Amino acid sequence: MRPIRPAIATLALVAALAACNAERTADAGVEAATDAIEAIEPGTEPPGAAAAIPPSGDSRMDGYAALDFGMSAEEARADWSGNPLEPAGPVEDPEACHHLSPAGQSTPAQLAFMFENDLFVRYSVESTEITAPGGGRVGMNQAAVEGLYGKRLKAMPHKYVEGGKVLVSPEDGGALPSQLIFELDAAGRVTSWRVGLAPQVGYVEGCS
Repeated sequence: MRPIRPAIATLALVAALAACNAERTADAGVEAATDAIEAIEPGTEPPGAAAAIPPSGDSRMDGYAALDFGMSAEEARADWSGNPLEPAGPVEDPEACHHLSPAGQSTPAQLAFMFENDLFVRYSVESTEITAPGGGRVGMNQAAVEGLYGKRLKAMPHKYVEGGKVLVSPEDGGALPSQLIFELDAAGRVTSWRVGLAPQVGYVEGCS
């Protein structure tokens, strides 16, 4: 009977070479995928890819400056580093919807923090000096805003302003999903914007 050791050795060598080739193929595939991902420039993600709205200064999709959505009013006052936060009027029930704003503002709507059920749920801005997450500002026209956010904003008619619009982002997908909303007048200029959690971000009348 012929010896079988050489055949076994040959089979072992073939198996080893196959495994080595498979490993090299897998490595090449990983490298190719990595190169393809790195080649994608910001703003050129494929359709359906998540496109998070980046923070701009103190403005974030999950809060503002040191304030995070979900904080209590007491926590917000303690963590706020600017002028003390004050209510626009008497707050009889801290669980009810109300706003706190930095003291000394000419109008509370320049920067207003909304609380409901004693939780920070939204902030609203009418000031031209505060930039929204992603770069939008009061005073910009619709084309400029859409140039910044691309297809991430959906345009809808304004509930109260004839000829006006609102531009609404999808929920950002964070731990506390939030949205960014711009309000535009009939001339197509941004008059205010807000970031917040649902349903409060959709309160057109604020806490009224």
